[in-house]
Amino acid sequence: MSFEFEIIARDGQARAGVLHTPHGDIPTPVFAPVGTAATVKALPPKDLEALDVSLILSNTYHLFLRPGDELIRDMGGLHEFMRWKGPILTDSGGFQIFSLAQTNAIDDEGVTFRSHLDGSRKRLDPRRSMQIQQNLGADIIMAFDQCPAPKDRAEVEGALKRTHRWLVECREAHPDDDRQALFGIVQGGIFPDLREDSAEFVTSLDLKGYAIGGLAVGETKSEMRQTLDHTIPRLPVDRPRYLMGVGEPDDLVEGIRRGVDIFDCVIPTRLARHAAAFTHSGRINLRNARYKMDESPIDPRLDNYASGFSRAYLRHLVVAKELLAHYLISLHNIDFLVSHVAKMRRAIIDGRLESYASQFLADYLQPMPDG
Repeated sequence: MSFEFEIIARDGQARAGVLHTPHGDIPTPVFAPVGTAATVKALPPKDLEALDVSLILSNTYHLFLRPGDELIRDMGGLHEFMRWKGPILTDSGGFQIFSLAQTNAIDDEGVTFRSHLDGSRKRLDPRRSMQIQQNLGADIIMAFDQCPAPKDRAEVEGALKRTHRWLVECREAHPDDDRQALFGIVQGGIFPDLREDSAEFVTSLDLKGYAIGGLAVGETKSEMRQTLDHTIPRLPVDRPRYLMGVGEPDDLVEGIRRGVDIFDCVIPTRLARHAAAFTHSGRINLRNARYKMDESPIDPRLDNYASGFSRAYLRHLVVAKELLAHYLISLHNIDFLVSHVAKMRRAIIDGRLESYASQFLADYLQPMPDG
């Protein structure tokens, strides 16, 4: 089955569509939970299916280091290995090299680094990244890129040249078939002229989709949105647009308003490990004493398995350091983001996105219950 993207409705710049893949259809816009090491932390695949998750992301860097991409290939690929039937997206590993590796040496051919696990010396370059992702067998794979500090123009310019060079190598190394869709990544920091140059170059390669990288890495929300305003109109209207690493509820609204189709982020499970939960009235911290006798669910507007437990019980689990707390709050947070995006998709189809977005932001951005 070929990869096809169809847009079924528009509301302003926002689009509702369907991305067809060999492992099923992805209704867009879509939020993809992150399964870094071939697992969405604390949640088995059956629970993700129950939450209508249609896409997950796994990480090339982490799976390359442990257990190894060749082992996963020999075990039938990532879908079989982690028992997930739906579509999978893998990132290229570039961001983790620059953020996690103990030391790294960048050259025009690739990156030499030491593993954050054991300090062993490793090498990753565009062709190796493609090989690893082919071994993993994800439906959507990302080109190898360099993600620089977004406000350092000299660093951004150097990274952009490498990202473009590496994209050409990724394209050459990518098999011309319908098993995997290669997405290119537009970089350029917060600089409009560099984003314009990058969008022009990346889209000239006629890829299956395009990602916007290098955001949510230190710039302000205003700078992120200004960058999206400048970048998205330069991407093809008939290809999916993927905003990498973004998952705050208000950022999802602003991205979808501007025409983004795909999002991913570790935030729902990361927050859960710190007892934080999304609600329609803002984020709350279930560790706080104010919830000790609170009989209400995390958010009465959601209906999932975690909704059957009181805030008081969840606080008890958190204070007692019980693992069930991670499971229940992670399940809730993922459901919150997935259903939030699904509601926006429905609102686009019905022509009422602005009504939904305005009301959501008015409720969510009010002073947080926990101050």
